[in-house]
Order: sequence, then C-alpha cells, then structure tokens
Amino acid sequence: MKNLENYPEVLTVDQMCEILQIGKLKAYELLRTHTIKCMRIGKKFIIPRASVEGFLDSIIRGIAVDLYGNDQD
Repeated sequence: MKNLENYPEVLTVDQMCEILQIGKLKAYELLRTHTIKCMRIGKKFIIPRASVEGFLDSIIRGIAVDLYGNDQD
C-alpha cells in the first residue's frame, strides 16, 4: 500500500485512484454515494486524505471481522 503521508491533505480523483488502485468510474461511484466523504465545488471533487484513510480503515476492520469472526451473531 502507498504511504499516504506522502500525499497532500486534499486529494484529486487521480490520486485517490492511485492510492486505492481503482479506476475512475469506481472512484466517482464511491464519491457520488458518499462512501468516501468529499465536497464538490462545481465539477471538482475535494477529497480529504483523511476520508480515504477512514475508508481504508473501515475495510481493514471489516476484513478482520470476517477473518476472526468478531462481532458476528
């Protein structure tokens, strides 16, 4: 995984794609559905690096729950 501290506090869609290793269509879907929190100014998305970090953390927690059976009924 890329070291996110090397990225600016506010990311472009291209930077987000690079970090997550996804294409632009999936990136825009994550932004439009507010899965990754962002702000839109005109046609431009303002993506806080912290939002991408939070998204990755939630995925990691979800994988840990699936692997170790924590929090399952």
